[in-house]
Amino acid sequence: MGRRREFDVDQALEAALCVFWRKGYEGASYTDLTQATGVERPALYSAFGNKESLFLKAFERYYEHQLDFFSAALTQPTSREVVAHILSGVTELNTRHPEHTGCLIINGALAGSDEAEPVRQTLIEARAKGEAQLRERFERAKQEGDLPVTANCATLAAYVMAVTHGLAVQAKAGFSREILEAVADQALSTWPTNN
Repeated sequence: MGRRREFDVDQALEAALCVFWRKGYEGASYTDLTQATGVERPALYSAFGNKESLFLKAFERYYEHQLDFFSAALTQPTSREVVAHILSGVTELNTRHPEHTGCLIINGALAGSDEAEPVRQTLIEARAKGEAQLRERFERAKQEGDLPVTANCATLAAYVMAVTHGLAVQAKAGFSREILEAVADQALSTWPTNN
């Protein structure tokens, strides 16, 4: 008969998420993770597997609980409203928690060792998936006449993702929410229309 788990798995996962969000995958040590979760290393291994598995579970939680604004944005009636919703959500997310600003995806994927390559690839794939969803939404907007026929939907999607990534980097560097909102407003001011 196995020992009963003596900690709340969801709380431990949330604490680990906060560590990864603040320090990135490689910057988060097992000492950081055990101190934040209040769970000893053997119990963490038992509950979550290795550090990579723990990160991937934390990332899944982040994706489900923190990036829900992205799916909601794709349902907005116009492409400009889609982008406004995304930029607003990104700005809010990146500045919501003063103790871990920025974006887990960007914080975790900018650099890494060869051993961290599987984690980096997971984060790259997540970004690519978001960009593809955005491109598809803009293609629909173009078909509906919301975007000019000359609009390059792949470039527009890449542009929006570049702005969101830049906002995350600026938030991590300590830029205020007001500055990030001004950057988002500037990006929206150049959005192509059919008028």
